[in-house]
Amino acid sequence: MNFQEKKSGRIIFHVDMNSFYASVEMAYDPTLRGKPLAIAGNVEERKGIVVTCSYEARAVGVKTTMPLWEARQKCPDLIVRKPNFERYRKSSQAMFEILRNYTDLVEPVSIDEGYMDVTECHLSLPPLKIAEEIQKRLYKELLLPCSIGVAPNKFLAKMASDMKKPMGITVLRKRELFRNLWPMDVGEMHGVGSKTAEKLKAINITTIGELAKGNDYQLKHVLGINGERLKKRANGEDNRPVDPDSVFEFKSIGNSTTLPKDTDDEFQIEKVLEKLAVSVSARMKRKSVLSHNIQLVIRYGIHHTITRSRKLKNPIESVEQIKEAAVFLLKKHWNGEPLRLLGITAQDLIEKDHSVKQLDLFTFHEDAKQEPLQKTLQDLEDKFGKGIIRKGIKNKNTVNSESTAKLTTSFQKDFLE
Repeated sequence: MNFQEKKSGRIIFHVDMNSFYASVEMAYDPTLRGKPLAIAGNVEERKGIVVTCSYEARAVGVKTTMPLWEARQKCPDLIVRKPNFERYRKSSQAMFEILRNYTDLVEPVSIDEGYMDVTECHLSLPPLKIAEEIQKRLYKELLLPCSIGVAPNKFLAKMASDMKKPMGITVLRKRELFRNLWPMDVGEMHGVGSKTAEKLKAINITTIGELAKGNDYQLKHVLGINGERLKKRANGEDNRPVDPDSVFEFKSIGNSTTLPKDTDDEFQIEKVLEKLAVSVSARMKRKSVLSHNIQLVIRYGIHHTITRSRKLKNPIESVEQIKEAAVFLLKKHWNGEPLRLLGITAQDLIEKDHSVKQLDLFTFHEDAKQEPLQKTLQDLEDKFGKGIIRKGIKNKNTVNSESTAKLTTSFQKDFLE
């Protein structure tokens, strides 16, 4: 592939680690190699599901998100391991360190995948040679297999990396979309979920090619503004840059838990909500963010789930405030039937230093208590400059070199926490 024919074009890689958790476990314990292996969140209880599995397990029908009992039925010889998140974090950091040996333009999008802009790198080495070298290094140095998509933009690179697994390198050119992309089912398109696919198929759009040629008015009517975006993607249009700093952006922080058994015990349910609030609050404090919106997820059975949210007048982060909002939503929307799962998500996140509290009759007295301290802080800022004193805020621009690797991995986005 001669990328130099279009010097103004970009060369984007999407590096996707293959069966990452299972591969890390195999790298750590060589006796697991070549065997059906599954990583499951809870090995014994009913709520245990397959987080990921080796290709040997997939070959006999084991799939991600499959209940563990079902996976064991399909594969009696299945080896099951609990997740070792610290091990996966270290492997991910090592993986991204290798990618940054080739370019500073590396954008992690999850613990096991990321984009690279190698447009300026091809002057010394052809793009496919770079991809091959990266793939070989990741396997030789970390014992981790990966697939790499090579394309002129992020969307096509992502689609390409999914086309050959494991250990594939796929080039997806715009001029070849009619042959390599358009015949695919629209549900296989990155950015199209099951509900969107159903809406598209309801208007007789079943392939990516049909979406690429879809009627603009009809797409907007069915999907809103997302219809126009998806049509552009289907035509290979995507101008998003590879942004290393996007790792600092996140929109929500949440936790959910499946109960050991369905229950309508209010005391037990409130204890679960308190535990979830503790987890969400701790993660918010680590990221120095506040929430303007608390969402509650309620699941009664396998197929009956509702989500309800509450907009908040002032941003919150404390366990008590999060729990209070969740309990309010529970009392308002719970129908009294036994619950199987509960979840709390903090949405509409803002950084602490960007928050502005709205004073009213209910918060005035509490805020007034802080007035002497606030005046002292303001006097110090007036004398020595704004930002001289910062409380609980991590500034990505002042990170020392020793911690940079950690801060520029996907862990800022809550993939594992």
